Amino acid sequence: MQTQPTSIHASAIAGALPAVAGRLLLKGGTIISMDPAIGNLAQGDLLIDGARIAAIAAHLDVPGAQVIDASNMIIMPGMVDTHRHAWEGQLRRINPNSPTLEDYCNATHFSFAKYYRPQDMYVGNLLTALGCIDAGITTMVDNSHNARSGAHSDAAIEALRDAGIRAVHAPGAPLTGDWEQAAWPQDLARLQDKYFQEPEQLLSLAMMSQIDRDTWAAARALGLRIVTEFFGKEMAGELAALHQEGLLGPDNIFNHCTALPAEAWAILREAGVNINVCPRSDTHYALEDGMCSYQDAIGHGMKPGLSVDNESSYSGDLFMEMRVAFYLQRATTQARRHHAHGAHCQHGEHALIPEPVMLRSLLEAATIDGAACAGLASQVGSLSIGKQADIVMLRADDINLYPSNNALGTVVHAAERGNIDTVIIGGRIRKQGGKLLGLDIAALKAATEESRSHLFAAAGYVPDMFSESFTPLA
Repeated sequence: MQTQPTSIHASAIAGALPAVAGRLLLKGGTIISMDPAIGNLAQGDLLIDGARIAAIAAHLDVPGAQVIDASNMIIMPGMVDTHRHAWEGQLRRINPNSPTLEDYCNATHFSFAKYYRPQDMYVGNLLTALGCIDAGITTMVDNSHNARSGAHSDAAIEALRDAGIRAVHAPGAPLTGDWEQAAWPQDLARLQDKYFQEPEQLLSLAMMSQIDRDTWAAARALGLRIVTEFFGKEMAGELAALHQEGLLGPDNIFNHCTALPAEAWAILREAGVNINVCPRSDTHYALEDGMCSYQDAIGHGMKPGLSVDNESSYSGDLFMEMRVAFYLQRATTQARRHHAHGAHCQHGEHALIPEPVMLRSLLEAATIDGAACAGLASQVGSLSIGKQADIVMLRADDINLYPSNNALGTVVHAAERGNIDTVIIGGRIRKQGGKLLGLDIAALKAATEESRSHLFAAAGYVPDMFSESFTPLA
């Protein structure tokens, strides 16, 4: 297929990334570390030295360090979105009422995806990545299942790099339309050589693929993690053979995992497969029974990450994913308890009713458990000495959060992206004073409008700001 080179550059939109700071001292904040060895501090200091966290204590005196006043702020690890189709950034809320997975595909894969140029991949990924940073998401697993050519993949990776986000980029085969099939998955080796050779860089490479033994083998030959959309009894039926062949392991990331039987969960746990759950997506698009698998996962001894999935129907923040998971779990637990009491259950059936989930578990899913799912638990996910300085600071004295009587409750139940004052990724300040740094918003909007206009025209789509449904396109 004919491709066009990327025509948009960071200098025009995101600006050059700032250098990693020397020593930064975050002073006097409420610290939620997510590290049991450190715990939480009602008031404490955190020292960043270069790209890493150097010290955390109730009081630190560091002559010569740049001091950031963190009083009246909550300091927490950057959040990790373990499953995001970043290329769809231009299509935000294009189909907000979408009731099924097929309807989602109508408004993405079966229509606009076929007409993406490399520069459209760049714009989609850049817009999504910057939106993530603005929302306190410092790490994203980019499920890029629209890799139509090597140039498309190059553009997607360059956008992530230019945004300054930490990301696992997982290119994958498109579902429809023309694309360079002969170069897949061989192009992974080229991408690895071109973009992923520097130590300590923010980006790493994976591969997105459905269950395909040959494709999985190609990824493993390069040492790449494998991301797979996985749900339902039919897919679950393939697990036993895969496990017997030794094809499941900690390098697998399975998305969704809805409506799986108990024996499937047993295999996933035994094999060490990483999973993430999608509280809004699974319900919104009616995957299987429409219930996210958070309770199933924790009930089988697994600790899932959380994911937004996409923004074609709803917002791109993890605060909402934590809340939806919390309330779905609480509602289903109470429903089981109510049924058990009404039926006068005996023989230990009450023991099978899950305990109500607590806030810390959801915050773990959005941070340290998400980092483990992404294969980055040794680098990020908690405020730990020696880990990368991926940090979010929230203004706890904002009118919607003040007074903050419980830090966990403030973060999980009340905080919004507008409360995020500062975001630091690998020691680089990417958001400060509530504003993304170095961003030319006018240039970003102009690039987005050009890309969106191209996609709409190419697909023959006439936009309707008040549409109740998305009409499938030819």
